[in-house]
Amino acid sequence: MSADVELGLDTFGDITVDASGARLSDAETIRNVVAQAKLADEVGLAFFGVGEHHRREFAVSSPEIVLAAAASVTEKIHLGTSVTVLSSDDPVRLYERFATLDAVSNGRAEVTLGRGSFIESFPLFGYDLHDYEVLFEEKLDLFSQLIAEKPVTWQGTTRASLDRADVFPKTEGGLKAWVGVGGSPESVVRTARYGYGLMLAIIGGSADRFRPYVDLYHRSLESFGHATLPVGVHSPGHIADTDQQAWDEAYPGFEALNNTIGRERGWPAYNRLRFQHDVGPEGSVYAGSPETVARKIADTVRVLGLQRFDMKFSTGTLSHEKMMRSIELYGTEVAPRVRDLLS
Repeated sequence: MSADVELGLDTFGDITVDASGARLSDAETIRNVVAQAKLADEVGLAFFGVGEHHRREFAVSSPEIVLAAAASVTEKIHLGTSVTVLSSDDPVRLYERFATLDAVSNGRAEVTLGRGSFIESFPLFGYDLHDYEVLFEEKLDLFSQLIAEKPVTWQGTTRASLDRADVFPKTEGGLKAWVGVGGSPESVVRTARYGYGLMLAIIGGSADRFRPYVDLYHRSLESFGHATLPVGVHSPGHIADTDQQAWDEAYPGFEALNNTIGRERGWPAYNRLRFQHDVGPEGSVYAGSPETVARKIADTVRVLGLQRFDMKFSTGTLSHEKMMRSIELYGTEVAPRVRDLLS
């Protein structure tokens, strides 16, 4: 496995708290996200992704605007989404926004397309959840034609048809695109059929159980006549100077977010015992000291044959200051150690 694996960060812009435990404003949280992207660039990380949500736990509903602000204070790091909810967006406007981001960032824009794990955007923008599957399928098909940056003729059932429509601005080197997949074989095959990179969202269980999906993706790419394309993983984590410090800092945020979502979805209450399993070898949380996290990332890269690993560094109420320290350690200590372990 190559030591050239890209290491990135993802955030959903979780609403955090200050030292007194008071909830930060949405506006301050967004400004903090831009500062986090700036630090990620300074410590040499490859990618900074911002998720899209439309609910009170998360501040970012327009990730491209936040990413454009991040582009103005960064130089090298690639900037993208994690994920863009394509089903409730318009592919033409989405292409235009990301082509514009690519221009202002000097070719550093990426987009990760997905259906999202929340459904608030569907009624908000006037979409019927009964069309959940067809919305994503049709819009993914249209977007795949748009990023070829040639006039598009397209017809479907979920939006107006296009007849030799030319869309602007054009990029200078093409737009890099991924599809975020939670782990269904159908989604993996569809991603390969349209020729997108595969971004696996591993938020539960061990990474090695996703190896069959990686193999299926590569077989599918070959069967559809596509060249080899990258595979990445998105998983949560947190880094501090010691394992115990990282666990103690991260747990309250994991508990708060899991229990908020769990009440809506009928999950059992999150507890410290489950958290400690999640941060262990068989879990999907990459939390601990730099050495612990580096070894776990390197193991995941090896077992899945990855080209990218993105750590979701924001979870629940974890403070901005602790996240900044986590980013610093990720870039200065974890990244070089991962490359040492893989070389």
